[in-house]
Amino acid sequence: MAVKIVRQPKKIALIGAPSSAAAFSAGSEKAPAALRAAGLAEKLLAAGYEVADFGDCAPRLFADDDEHRRARNLAEIVAGLNDLKTRAELAVKSGALVLVLGGDCAQVIGLLTGARRYYKHVNLLWFDRDADLNTPASTPSGRIDGMVVAHIIGKGAPELVRFWSEAPLVREPDVTLFGLERLDPPEQEFLSKSPMRHIHAGDIQSKGGSKAAHEALVQVHADAREFVLHLDTDVIKEEEFPAVNVPGSGGLGFDDVRASFMEFVKHKNLLGLDVAQYNPSICWSKRFPRASKFLPYPRQSPRRVPKKCPRPVRPRRAPAFRF
Repeated sequence: MAVKIVRQPKKIALIGAPSSAAAFSAGSEKAPAALRAAGLAEKLLAAGYEVADFGDCAPRLFADDDEHRRARNLAEIVAGLNDLKTRAELAVKSGALVLVLGGDCAQVIGLLTGARRYYKHVNLLWFDRDADLNTPASTPSGRIDGMVVAHIIGKGAPELVRFWSEAPLVREPDVTLFGLERLDPPEQEFLSKSPMRHIHAGDIQSKGGSKAAHEALVQVHADAREFVLHLDTDVIKEEEFPAVNVPGSGGLGFDDVRASFMEFVKHKNLLGLDVAQYNPSICWSKRFPRASKFLPYPRQSPRRVPKKCPRPVRPRRAPAFRF
């Protein structure tokens, strides 16, 4: 029987997805707890939102899993997605805007699956430096985080492709990649032949975040169809936000990311979003003065590859992504 969902734009359903099983290294599983401790829910309440907390899924942790070098940790990833899917279904049914605190990028599959329970078609706006279009056949790492979009459009490991019974979870023409700055050769070749729309970081910089976001919303047909937003925090250049597993210099600055993000989250057809790859274990230095305004851990000595904090303290400030 069809369920009529009454959307509630001032209500947010909060779900924690503490997983690093799909990631390139450990640490992102700590993000939901760090964001909660930093007062995210309280800040949303203060901003006038009603917050319904659906709790945290069980932690799913990073492992090398050298027995499955082409698709590592699949069993843990699928177990975590089953947990998240159940919570996401309830959250979507409530009519609230669903906010998933990740976690690795694969968590968006659980959010999309929860949305597809009630919506026949859901589009995807992928706000990420990477396309994540590798498959087990093309991957240089075996990490599912580099293959998430491929699995969403029905290409890759059967365990994930068939996670939603009616593959693909989202059709290629219904995906818009926003903020691209890193592409592997197989991904470049795929995009050259795909109907999938994509907007590079350089184009966003030249147009400005707000204008580029409006164009992306047109491309994802946001006025006609519900959509889900995925935000990978490594889309922000490392000079301003280095606390991610795979940072990169250049790309988008915080101002453009925030301007784009604000346009996306205020759209009436946004069903939910997930925030991925924030790693509160990673330290930064005085070389990143702007990052210190947004990140909840103390500054440490500089490293080209961010090191792990030896003794993290209780977060005192919420990171940059805010409503």
